[in-house]
Amino acid sequence: MARNSAIPPDSFDQILAWLNPDRDTAGSIYVQLRFDLTRIFTWNRCPDPEGLTDEVFDRVSRKVHELRQSFVGDPRLYFYGVARNLIKEVPKKVKTQISLQGTEPASNPLHDAQEETATMREECLHFCLQKLSEEKRELILGYYAKEKQAKIDHRTEIALRLGVSVETLRVKAYRIRSILEECMERCLNRVGQNK
Repeated sequence: MARNSAIPPDSFDQILAWLNPDRDTAGSIYVQLRFDLTRIFTWNRCPDPEGLTDEVFDRVSRKVHELRQSFVGDPRLYFYGVARNLIKEVPKKVKTQISLQGTEPASNPLHDAQEETATMREECLHFCLQKLSEEKRELILGYYAKEKQAKIDHRTEIALRLGVSVETLRVKAYRIRSILEECMERCLNRVGQNK
């Protein structure tokens, strides 16, 4: 599931504050909520349950400031509602995806512009990765290194190597990803202004 919108840097803290005023209790609720959402996506036979769980948190992150003011009731219910909507979106996305293997794309200026944008994004990503400490860079690259079951196993190995739980590893990766997304946005804006 593609995630391309900027996430406010303080959104994780706001999510925790929304889940419970006590940070330790909020952390426990957060971990359990991630587990529950992943299980829900697994039960519904969705591809990449962990990626969809990340998408739920990304979507809530973008609105958490407003939600804290207006949502009445248990915040977890909002997360479950977002998950329910994502489950409905998955079949639509699968139906609209077709294989392009063996087809030759027609040459057009839009394609060239997309390639240029992809190159700029790649250069900005490389630049932003270099700005991270070596430890953070290795963690985030390792976190997203594999696919499907291999990804889950690899993340477990990383957590064991670091001596932390998988949930703590997810939080660390989320924070690093937020830093990278912010840096990427600034970099792309600078490149766009220099054109």
